[in-house]
Amino acid sequence: MKILYAASLSPNDSALYRQWALERLGHEIVPLNFLPYMPQNPLLHRIVYRAVLGPHVDRFNRDVIELAERERPDVLWADKLLWMRPRTLDRLRGMGITLVSYMIDNPFGPRQDPGWRVYMKSIPHYDLHVVQRDKNIADYRSRGARDVIKIQTAYEPTIHFPPPEGWSDRDRDREVSFVGTPYDDRADTLARLSNEFGVTISGNGRQWRRALGPEAFSKLYREGELYRQQYREAIWRSKINLSFITHSNQDEFVHKSFEIAACGGFLLAERSQGHMDRFVEGEEAIFFTGFDELAEKIRRYLPDEEARARIATAGQRRAQQDGYHNDRQVELIVERVESIMHSARS
Repeated sequence: MKILYAASLSPNDSALYRQWALERLGHEIVPLNFLPYMPQNPLLHRIVYRAVLGPHVDRFNRDVIELAERERPDVLWADKLLWMRPRTLDRLRGMGITLVSYMIDNPFGPRQDPGWRVYMKSIPHYDLHVVQRDKNIADYRSRGARDVIKIQTAYEPTIHFPPPEGWSDRDRDREVSFVGTPYDDRADTLARLSNEFGVTISGNGRQWRRALGPEAFSKLYREGELYRQQYREAIWRSKINLSFITHSNQDEFVHKSFEIAACGGFLLAERSQGHMDRFVEGEEAIFFTGFDELAEKIRRYLPDEEARARIATAGQRRAQQDGYHNDRQVELIVERVESIMHSARS
């Protein structure tokens, strides 16, 4: 298929990885990078992000239509985009284009993030919504969605892969490691853990400084924000890789867990049905509920390199065999899109 792929296409965005998967599956991609449309002035950026109106939004919607008229794609894939207006989508449908929204964030969650106003109005105008929560299927249908499919987030096989043969604790300088954002109570949990264990945090420095406070930040934070090779190698260099559920987003699982497993890292993840459905507890990953069990599991596995290696190898095998990677998850979306297109022609 010929796909107009509108997304934030920086080298560090997961949307780019999904584009790669579509290309590996043999589809022709017409990319439209959303990032240049956001204003550079910080204050204006916040206003446009929250209000979703003004000349920047006008220009984006106009350019989508012009590119579609020129390229005549079969599909528009809007990846985590909040600016697609209902009338723009209707214009594209009038050209015979099948409309797909891929949205792994939760517009119906308790976090009440800004910027959803136009997106919520656009829900009935897409042919397919791709979500990552069972709850969101009913949420979207209640707002008039035509079709909804649940897909899990995934790892990128060209970036997330195991370390070289012979890698061991001699190569690991991070004991208990977390790479990510300080959502929910993560900062407090990691600071408490650091009273007993060697904890290393990487991610957005401004966010972590605010969440931890200056003393804990100085003690625990290092290496900055990590992407691609640096992110992969941080997982390799960690004896224990932590993965937390984002409760404020009502997540069932997190893509970090699949990335850690794919990199051959020892995964210690927050227990959830979504995680338990995808990894055998105690064999392919270790799970925890609450601080006490988290600390107990760290005490158990931190000194046991052999057990960690066995579990990490089994987790990596599971992630690969069961298709927790972009190629398989994107393929499932494409299959649903092709079914929608076939039904429309019948």
